[in-house]
Amino acid sequence: MTKIRLVVALLLLLLPSPTPAQPAAPTPEIALLRDVYKEVVEINTSDSVGDTTVAARAMAARLKAGGFTDAEMEIVVPPGAPRKGNLVARLKGPGAKKPLLLLAHLDVVEARREDWERDPFKLVEEDGYFYARGSSDDKAMVAIFVANMIRYKKEGYVPDRDLILALTADEELGSSSPWNGASWLLKHHRALIEADFALNEGGGGEMTRDGRPVLLRLQAAEKVSVSFRLETKNPGGHSSLPRKDNAIYQLAEGLARFSRHEFPVKLNEITRSYFRKSAQFYAGTTADDMRAVARDGGPDPAAAARLSAASPFANSVLRTTCVATRLDGGHAGNALPQTARATVNCRVLPGEPIDAVRDEIVKAVGDPGITVTRASEPEQSPPSPLRPDVVQAVEATAAALWPGVPVVPSMSTGATDSRFLRNAGIAAYGVSGLFLGPDDARAHGLNERMPVKSLYGGYEFLYRLVKTLGGGR
Repeated sequence: MTKIRLVVALLLLLLPSPTPAQPAAPTPEIALLRDVYKEVVEINTSDSVGDTTVAARAMAARLKAGGFTDAEMEIVVPPGAPRKGNLVARLKGPGAKKPLLLLAHLDVVEARREDWERDPFKLVEEDGYFYARGSSDDKAMVAIFVANMIRYKKEGYVPDRDLILALTADEELGSSSPWNGASWLLKHHRALIEADFALNEGGGGEMTRDGRPVLLRLQAAEKVSVSFRLETKNPGGHSSLPRKDNAIYQLAEGLARFSRHEFPVKLNEITRSYFRKSAQFYAGTTADDMRAVARDGGPDPAAAARLSAASPFANSVLRTTCVATRLDGGHAGNALPQTARATVNCRVLPGEPIDAVRDEIVKAVGDPGITVTRASEPEQSPPSPLRPDVVQAVEATAAALWPGVPVVPSMSTGATDSRFLRNAGIAAYGVSGLFLGPDDARAHGLNERMPVKSLYGGYEFLYRLVKTLGGGR
């Protein structure tokens, strides 16, 4: 028996080793998506040295190679801003319904090579992730929309409504930029992007560290950003003769009082639905508290207090929030301060009057010697209605791809270009099908990344969703 085992072992050694299983070759559609993604990511579109016009032209060239004519596309560059170009393309339908707008922004936040582990403007695929500036915010959606428009064109798809693709500049600068693409197009070329409703960023998905999708967000509202300047003044004097009435101390004491202030809890249709649907993912007191704040009779104060204490995100969803973000005082190291200033940034619930927020800050500071003035002009916007046709389409598409994963309406605590559309009467919904794990929320930060399978999953999700919403054949 021993000799037999020895012969068998020798024969096994002489046999050729089995060839490792090779990964399946990507489909032509996935290969195109990856090529478009790589191209747009590697175009620097940051404000300091970047150029969204170059990116717009590159995406237009992709569309043209995919069958779109010059008459179906337009590169729109604001006068005096040659680096702030936008691209608008249209897949025509018979016009049975008003158009559907697909919005994504080309610009990205600054990224310095010396801060990153990899070159931020080179797409690197590593350990199941794509790394690059803009890999998640927002060039994943740019590439997906472009690749899907080409896919529709090649299939001969004719929607019931026009599909309008708008790739825009300066989303990251928001209202501070006169060339914000979404805002500028609405003001100067509204006919190009006039639509029934829009799909945009702002509503990705959450997944576990091992890649299991948990929920998909449908963003239908966002908070309003506004800053206030708090200031004290004093005659000052020589630092060798200190007095009790010090401008810095006065402001600091007012800020300390303000730090203990909480704005009242207020829910709307979207945030109430968010807590109600999210409760199933939690256990014990947290789940009970989520249901208690979402109850029909109004939020339970004790439940709201516990949620706010446990989670900064829950706290921000429940109420308007304000926080001191900058502090400046004095004019010389050997002089009593003549002025002291602080900047307080607020994220205001949709529909809440800005003047009422200022009045509450004044009351909380509790010192008439501290002036409170606006330091920025807010861009307020109403929530988008949870339209049954949109919600049902999102839910059905998600169920087909990720059975059992719920769609949860949400309100962004940050800001997107959807606010400009909502203010113009165009309902906007943040939904992407791009799932991120607990360690993947790196937009605006170092080593931004997108899970490879999330990019491909989002591509298929948006392909199906847009066809469902577009109708036709």
